[in-house]
This record gives sequence, structure tokens and C-alpha cells, in this order.
Amino acid sequence: MSDQAKTFLDLTTEVEIQTGGTISKTLHQDDGLKVVLFGFDAGQELSEHTAAVPAILQFLDGDATVTLGDETIQASAGTFVHMAANLSHSITANKATKMLLLLLKGAKSNA
Repeated sequence: MSDQAKTFLDLTTEVEIQTGGTISKTLHQDDGLKVVLFGFDAGQELSEHTAAVPAILQFLDGDATVTLGDETIQASAGTFVHMAANLSHSITANKATKMLLLLLKGAKSNA
């Protein structure tokens, strides 16, 4: 792989669910973007927090409850979420779940 391209042919194979835990793996990071792959075992969560930059969640498999401010959704394979900067959010895996997080560091905040 060259310095000009980074390829992952199947993101679901890049992280293994750990029993009773949550794992994260940074796949890419530069001045404008950080890409992190998460693996949540059933029952694991990211408690309510905010991000200083806009973010995108792409669920690859599994089932999770996602709270976005005052709204709650059920996320599964194929679910896409765009979040504005500073939106409070949390994620709870209802079963083993893999999710891609993109932090859009180069985006301008609406705050």
C-alpha cells in the first residue's frame, strides 16, 4: 500500500469483538479527518458525551441503541448518522456491534 492510498477490503474483519469489552482501532488520522473502528460486545456502551467536531457514525453490523440529544434510534448494519459538533450522544450495544466513526476535524462548527 502506498502513502497515497489506504485500503480495507472488509472493515468488519479489522476489529474483533472482545468478550465484555469495547475495542477501538484508529484506521486513519490526518489534520482533517480521524477514522476509528469500534467493536462493542453486547451490553457495552459509550456513555453520554460530546465531540468538538462534526462526526459520522456508520454501523457495519450488530444492533445498538443510539441517543442523539433528545432522540433515540435503533442502529443496525447500514445505519448512517451525521452529528453536528457538540451534540450530546451515547451508544449502547444490544448485541455485538461494529461501528465506524469519522471525526470531521476540518469541518467548520455551527456553534
